[in-house]
Amino acid sequence: MATSAKKSALGKKKKVNPKIPLSHSRKPQYMTEAEWQLALRKQIAEKEIFTIKNLGNQPIYSDFEVHNPLSIKTYKVAIRSKNNSRNFCNCPDFKTNGLGTCKHIEAVKLTLNKKRGFKKLWDTIPPQPYSSLYLAYNDDRKIKLRIGADNQAKMQQWAKKYFSSSNEILEKAVPLFDKLLAEAKAINPGFRCYPDVLDTIIEQRSRNQRHHLVSSQGSSLLKGIVKTALFPYQQEGVLFATRAGRSIIADDMGLGKTLQAIAWSVLMQKKLGLEKAIIICPTSLKYQWKTEIEKFSDATVTVVEGNAMQRQHLYEKDSNFFKIISYHVAGNDWKYLNEMAPDIIILDEAQRIKNWRTKISGNIKRLKSTYSLTLTGTPLENNIEELYSLVQFTDPLLLGTLRNFLVKHQQTDDTGKLLGYTNLNEIGKALSGILLRRNKKEVLKQLPERMDKNLIIPITTQQMEIHEEKKDIVAKLVSRWRRTGFLSEKDRQNLLNSLSIMRMICDSTYILDQETNYQTKLDELFSILEGVISIEGEKMVIFSQWERMTRLIALELNNRGIKFENLHGGVPSKDREALFTNFNTDPDCRIFLSTDAGGVGLNLQSAAYMVNMDIPWNPAVLEQRIARIYRMGQKKNVSIINLVAQGTI
Repeated sequence: MATSAKKSALGKKKKVNPKIPLSHSRKPQYMTEAEWQLALRKQIAEKEIFTIKNLGNQPIYSDFEVHNPLSIKTYKVAIRSKNNSRNFCNCPDFKTNGLGTCKHIEAVKLTLNKKRGFKKLWDTIPPQPYSSLYLAYNDDRKIKLRIGADNQAKMQQWAKKYFSSSNEILEKAVPLFDKLLAEAKAINPGFRCYPDVLDTIIEQRSRNQRHHLVSSQGSSLLKGIVKTALFPYQQEGVLFATRAGRSIIADDMGLGKTLQAIAWSVLMQKKLGLEKAIIICPTSLKYQWKTEIEKFSDATVTVVEGNAMQRQHLYEKDSNFFKIISYHVAGNDWKYLNEMAPDIIILDEAQRIKNWRTKISGNIKRLKSTYSLTLTGTPLENNIEELYSLVQFTDPLLLGTLRNFLVKHQQTDDTGKLLGYTNLNEIGKALSGILLRRNKKEVLKQLPERMDKNLIIPITTQQMEIHEEKKDIVAKLVSRWRRTGFLSEKDRQNLLNSLSIMRMICDSTYILDQETNYQTKLDELFSILEGVISIEGEKMVIFSQWERMTRLIALELNNRGIKFENLHGGVPSKDREALFTNFNTDPDCRIFLSTDAGGVGLNLQSAAYMVNMDIPWNPAVLEQRIARIYRMGQKKNVSIINLVAQGTI
């Protein structure tokens, strides 16, 4: 008896105590995940203050406006069923959580239940004469038909042409949607098609059009699109982005994501008649993008700069196809950018929005465009939340809510500590239509043995002031030499010193005074380095003519815990062999940092990447640097990246 009673007690479900608030981070053991999430939304609805306005003429089954005075956001709620099977809210949470409800719907229901006599009205559903098409967010966003009372039998017979037995729209009905609507309204004049259904149909039609375009013409679509030959994998990337409409290209660094993005944008412009494309990138890459666009296409381009008023004028009046904007400016100007209504948004180095909690990330995700392309070499670095954040911009509904995503794919202990990941193949399957990633090994045979790229880097005002001061001195001395054909030794030394300072200042003011460190190249270097470090087994050689510049780099490498070797003129000859032997043999040593003391005689072919922080006067010296990795016995294709200060010597 005792045992039986105990079993009975265990089988009873514990009831929620409304006086004890539920935790937002830990699910009670007696609740399922769905029960907990529903209860949390009810709890929020009870605590937050909403202004609710009935927009219809029915007391319960009606449309409502729900305003939150704290967030200053207003949403539309439609109460269509007691059990949340057909209710709707246009807030992001409703569209992703799969519960069929949200805090706004629960707030409306809570308010209605507090009114005298309203609880009885829930079971008195007024007859709805009209039929309607709605999007079932809790059923994979399927378009469904609800048949009303007017001409019901005729409507049911008609529905067999376009809908399944469970009232889901058939694929063949999508291209015939205009005809479908006309026939439905002829049978049922009050027939309703909700806006999200129309948006879904438009997207499906557009996707079908793009798929037909790619499947019917293939790579011939790309003929004459850009002024260079695309490698086969780059052609695949452009066509993939075209089919997807909104996509992520996550190729390894050095595989030409920028060129793929330019080719895709120009293709979309020419084939679909698009007029406005926004490129959002780190400040240091704005002019690099402009240079590449002008080099590889005939498209017009504007770099957006200046104060808020000047930028707003550009958004409204500038007619160039491409506009290039930094992440910081785009985060501040998101409202103006949405008013501009861009057709395309490209996010470069999109790992800048991986942290979904930052203000910039949040504002970037507010941007709206029909098409988008996200570029990153590292879609997943530290945790799967970063990947989720990237995907949110491309398709905010694809992975559901962050909570559901983490519950499905993270393994944690009782304290919430992360133990590992699970079902990752399901993520890959879910993203297969929007994410394309290739590494160098996959496309090695398509690549040239050596790829050189100049990155144009803007410098700070402080650097430019010193640069221009020395530039004036050089101009006067050169003018004197041309006029007289002679310079004194003092003038000659002044000329050479000024030229050297102009070159040094392009790297950092630290090289001159060690009291300041105004620079931009170091930031760009570590952005590149992050991409290389994320590729298993890849190594990088970094050259600078100035030992003080390598000192700054070494300090930052130490701060980040990155193992490296450092060669400069102060290292005795007898110790140098150990440096490059360790670099070549130790898999944990990823960076070889060197001045031109290591520009000759060293074999560093374990590395396939080289960054030149500055370019030597003598091209032969540059080639000597490159020969450290691009030499006989090198089994990998090498990438040479030269950092060039914009508008300088």
